[in-house]
Amino acid sequence: MKRFLAGFLATLMLLNLAACGGSASSSSSPAPSSSAQVTSSSSGSVPADTSPEPVTIKFANYALLESGYTEFWENVKTGFEVKYPHITIEWVTAPYGEVLQQVINMAGGGDKVDLVLGEINWVPTMEDAGLTVPVDTIMTKEFLDDFYPNIIDAHSINGKMYGVPLFVSLYVLYYNKDVFTKAGLDPEKPPKTYDEMLEMAAKIAPLKTDDGNKIYPFGQATASVPVSGSALTAMVYNFGGRVLSDDGKLASDMEGFKQAFEMLKTLEQKGYNPQNAKLKDLRNLFALGQLGMYYDQSAGFNGVQAINPDAKDFTASAAPLAGGSGNGASVLQSQCFLMADNGESQREAVRLFVEYVITPEILVDYMVNLSPSYPAKKSMAGMTEITNSSILKGAANAITLALPPPLTPAMADINLELCTLAQAITISGEDVDSAIAAFNKAASALLE
Repeated sequence: MKRFLAGFLATLMLLNLAACGGSASSSSSPAPSSSAQVTSSSSGSVPADTSPEPVTIKFANYALLESGYTEFWENVKTGFEVKYPHITIEWVTAPYGEVLQQVINMAGGGDKVDLVLGEINWVPTMEDAGLTVPVDTIMTKEFLDDFYPNIIDAHSINGKMYGVPLFVSLYVLYYNKDVFTKAGLDPEKPPKTYDEMLEMAAKIAPLKTDDGNKIYPFGQATASVPVSGSALTAMVYNFGGRVLSDDGKLASDMEGFKQAFEMLKTLEQKGYNPQNAKLKDLRNLFALGQLGMYYDQSAGFNGVQAINPDAKDFTASAAPLAGGSGNGASVLQSQCFLMADNGESQREAVRLFVEYVITPEILVDYMVNLSPSYPAKKSMAGMTEITNSSILKGAANAITLALPPPLTPAMADINLELCTLAQAITISGEDVDSAIAAFNKAASALLE
């Protein structure tokens, strides 16, 4: 287990994941009464104090230290403690790349936190370390049955769900409606397949910005950073392929895997995709009107808007493109709660807190403005703030097709090998079969 944890922690520090009111009904449980009741006896009225016993839950939360998220979580703490005055939230904080190690160290000293804000990638490590329990031992069946089946599966190990997602995100297709109009395309009809995208790209390719800069038709990150590998994994999923099989073996012999990289080569040959770009490079080009379409995590729009506050006026989203025999599936990401069992009173307090947070009232501003994302619960699918958002609504239905990322401690290094594969095809001009063979050799060594 120590080798597994060490590998995962090294992976975690390399990752650069961002993260991050409607008509749905709240799942919050009613607050228990804290007022004293009066009982009668033959000797007269005797007040009986039925207030719940005070309880403190330790909540490990790296987001408290990240700009823009502190106020949200402090407001959550305040609101929850007002509703449930017998429960106190005690923060356990550390930077993103260090908080999991802190949780592990505390547990080694006999101080196991009750709740951790983590990510889907953390689930196998926390379960392997014995620091999280199946969520159905704490949460009610009614609450858990409200999550989409594929999201439950994505957070499960051997059929048991170990993480409760606050919300989910995926790689979506962002496109510039102004560029579409300039190219004679209908801005309300984005492409649904890679073939349609290529047809539209051919009309965008001749365009320039008003100041004479090239407008790239399509953007897919390929630069050598782990998050580019995650984006390439999403593209492989689009074509029905996989990077790893369910048993953790390389799946690069699947036709969908090869088709994804053949599409990358086509994009390069046509000059449609900026070479060797990071996601931040694509966000910059998109914000400046120099990119017609590109793939990004849903939360990536915040990076675009930080560069150009007016980007919301021309940005729209669409579901991931379908290629080959694929259906446009993409990589699922989430922030999720991981829970420990520290006794009955702690379990009940954690249950109340999780139910309090995962409601439209609490999460709506976070999902729409702080970290553009989508509800993980079916009852929250109709949130008007999501369905009316030009930034989110176009890809909302794609959540049901999203798949979990490959989960292995070596994944950050494998992501870098995916980037090497993409660059061999797009920069070095290697043929797809030879580049995949080199990838297989390098990735296989990492999995040994």
